[in-house]
Amino acid sequence: MNNIHLFLVFLKDVIKSRKVILELTKKDFTSRYLGSYLGILWAFISPAITILIFWFVFQVGFKTAAVGDFPYILWLMAGMIPWFFFGDSVSSAANSITDNGFLVKKVVFRVSVLPIVKIASALIIHLFFVAVLVSMFMIYGHTPDLYTLQVIYYLFASIVLLLGLSWITSSLIIFLKDLGQIVAMLLQFGFWMTPIFWTLKNVPAKYHTLLKINPAYYIVEGYRDSFINKIWFWEHYRLTAYFWLATAVIFVFGAVLFRKLRPHFADVL
Repeated sequence: MNNIHLFLVFLKDVIKSRKVILELTKKDFTSRYLGSYLGILWAFISPAITILIFWFVFQVGFKTAAVGDFPYILWLMAGMIPWFFFGDSVSSAANSITDNGFLVKKVVFRVSVLPIVKIASALIIHLFFVAVLVSMFMIYGHTPDLYTLQVIYYLFASIVLLLGLSWITSSLIIFLKDLGQIVAMLLQFGFWMTPIFWTLKNVPAKYHTLLKINPAYYIVEGYRDSFINKIWFWEHYRLTAYFWLATAVIFVFGAVLFRKLRPHFADVL
């Protein structure tokens, strides 16, 4: 009961800080690229170039065939765009506390909003690329439909998962400095273990369950179900139930852990 109370108090504090989150998100988004010639444009140019490079390697170089009725570039973008959001949010949120040590020492400041700010900053870029993705599908003759709106659900699912992960990593990294490197390695591993360039059809059936344990699998496949496969999320009821059970555990554990470790942040930093 004590942990539940801590969790509810923690969420209440976060909700109260929504105006602070908005202001800090604007500042974080602009400060990332302050001083460069292209400024904020780099936030959009870098992911776009990455997509083009992988498209060139796999479609032009390896001559990867179209996936069903959809060109490979559309299939690839539908998988890479949600991963960019996931990876960028996890890596930046993990260091959100250590990068803002001066704010941690302010008694009145709610440190729990710092990981949220990083996720919100990454969300701005993600929404832009979702719009680009919709436009690309329209250019190729695939107009949006009700299934496309399902992206909102998968985006919400991503944010809930990311919040839990960010509270865990950002609080532990203060005491375990090596965790930053571990997170970077796990993201690299997760990138190739998530079906971004490949499908489960290319993997022996005995490994399917192991690969589906990765929560990012649910998100990436969810975006493709929304744009390409035209499948509702409740049709994968077992996978959906597993994802939300795992996400709920991560979310609650992250909030409680952050709340308990928060009083020690200033001493370590």
